Amino acid sequence: MVSTTIEDVEPEFLDKVIIRFAGDSGDGMQLAGNRFTDASAAFGNDLATFPSFPAEIRAPAGTLPGVSSFQVQIADFDILTAGDEPDVLVAMNPAALKSNLADLRPMGTIVINTEAFEERNLAKAGYETNPLTDGSLDGYKVIEAPMESLTKEAVKDTGVSGRDVLRSKNMFALGLMAWLYSRPLEPTTQWIEAKFGKKPEVAAANIATLKAGYNFGLTTEATMNSAVSVKPAKLPPGEYTTISGNLSLAWGLIAGAKAAGLPLFYGSYPITPASDILHELSRHKNFGVRTFQAEDEIAAISASIGAAFGGHLAVTGTSGPGLALKSEALSLAMMTELPLIVINVQRGGPSTGLPTKPEQSDLLFAMYGRHGESPLPIVAASSPSDAYDAAIEAIRIALKYMTPVLLLSDNSVATGSEPWRLPERDSLPDFTVRFATKPNGPAGEFLPYVRDPLTFARQWAVPGTPGLEHRIGGLEKEEVSGNVSYNPANHQLMTDTRAWKVANIANDIPPVAVDDPDGARTLVIGWGSTLPVIKAAVRRVRNDGKPVAHVHLRHLNPFPANLGEVLRSYERVLVPELNNGQLIRLLRAEYLVDAVGLNKVSALPFKVTEIETKIREMI
Repeated sequence: MVSTTIEDVEPEFLDKVIIRFAGDSGDGMQLAGNRFTDASAAFGNDLATFPSFPAEIRAPAGTLPGVSSFQVQIADFDILTAGDEPDVLVAMNPAALKSNLADLRPMGTIVINTEAFEERNLAKAGYETNPLTDGSLDGYKVIEAPMESLTKEAVKDTGVSGRDVLRSKNMFALGLMAWLYSRPLEPTTQWIEAKFGKKPEVAAANIATLKAGYNFGLTTEATMNSAVSVKPAKLPPGEYTTISGNLSLAWGLIAGAKAAGLPLFYGSYPITPASDILHELSRHKNFGVRTFQAEDEIAAISASIGAAFGGHLAVTGTSGPGLALKSEALSLAMMTELPLIVINVQRGGPSTGLPTKPEQSDLLFAMYGRHGESPLPIVAASSPSDAYDAAIEAIRIALKYMTPVLLLSDNSVATGSEPWRLPERDSLPDFTVRFATKPNGPAGEFLPYVRDPLTFARQWAVPGTPGLEHRIGGLEKEEVSGNVSYNPANHQLMTDTRAWKVANIANDIPPVAVDDPDGARTLVIGWGSTLPVIKAAVRRVRNDGKPVAHVHLRHLNPFPANLGEVLRSYERVLVPELNNGQLIRLLRAEYLVDAVGLNKVSALPFKVTEIETKIREMI
């Protein structure tokens, strides 16, 4: 008779798996999820993530509002989203279980930190009976682990003491998941050694706990026949890194500044979820980046306008309510016709709303949230990696047309992550700025509002340039001279000119690309972070042999020149948005199309099944 040991068990190979780490906001779930993600990226999987956490610095421990989670889907093929239903839920306490159990797929796996399921924590989570013993988890595979005792045992010789002892229990959960899903430990141990190089006892404790979790999986009967492996994905050749949207956007700004040959100035007031852009840019003084943490949003954009006046590539970033505070100065930037990038990382609103949750509700504010007639170009990023290209496109438009540009990201783009192939250095565009160097007036003076006949952009003259003294400001300007003017006809002309300049950008952006291989009669159109989930829904419908077309918009003002023709060529148009219908209002007003909205404002992104179901209803 041949006996089988746990070490002999071969992992089951799956093409994809969805894992959600969930625990109290002090349990380190974001860290565990990110480390699992990086280990999977190093292994070669394709992946997508969805972090979700409270906005409060420290919500009451053990309560439902205090639950933090991190979902990652890994696959051996090109995936688009973090997935609808987790296959595995790691629950560090009762509140985490209660908050996330409904999302777990039937017969999914639950990894439980059993020692957290004591009477006090059960009461905080609202449980009347213990779910570990009352049969409510019978429809799932449950792996129970006394994580706190095993963590204490693992770290007893490392030198940590007191409250530091249990701080590494997230590493136990991570180690256990590494064994269950055949992830290498080396990327995580190397990260720990680098992170805690100055605290060797903390590094030792984390590594010991990580290995304890891995060995628990290796040696415990409860995990037998549970080991799974997902092979590396076949991605196009190149050098890859895992990147979040905020990181990607920051790198895009740096690349755009290099393409323009300008120093980059970033003025910002810290606000979730945009703050990481400031953090990242502040690390890159070597690329000529200057960062300024202002005392408020008004100061941040005002300083950035000053930087633009002084010849910098000026950028300011914010989120939701911060854009409202910037609106007066944004109108000033529009009036002075200076290039300025204004990043708005949208979040749940209104007011301070839901700072850490996704929403796309600032589109109409971006379009109309200023006084007077003040149209501005709007560009939207659609994924973490796309934020890099969106930033470069916003810079191109701002510099070429001498105008502020609104760059919309959102919480899903900003905090989500995915593999990103590093671009070739030679792929960087060249839009070198040529400042005015000599007077352009008939009397030897400099006339700041002499315009390029094709773009209507005025010349950019850096203050201090001899002979180019000129006036700009918020009061209406006389055409050409820039002198203050209250002349009615001049105001009409300047208003029309500024509007035409923005509208004319439609001729300088690519026509909208229609993904319609089968001659569909139904079109799905979206913008921003809904791109991956819409593409996944369209893919599912097409796999059943049903034709459906798809368009996704990067440019929201002006729209691509061919958009009206595209919309009118379909019998049915569906517009999924994480708001109450903002793009659809613009499309109906501009093109008189009878589009149908699919709207959601629940602090959660769309599931693929939600959009898939709506498409099937409409076909």
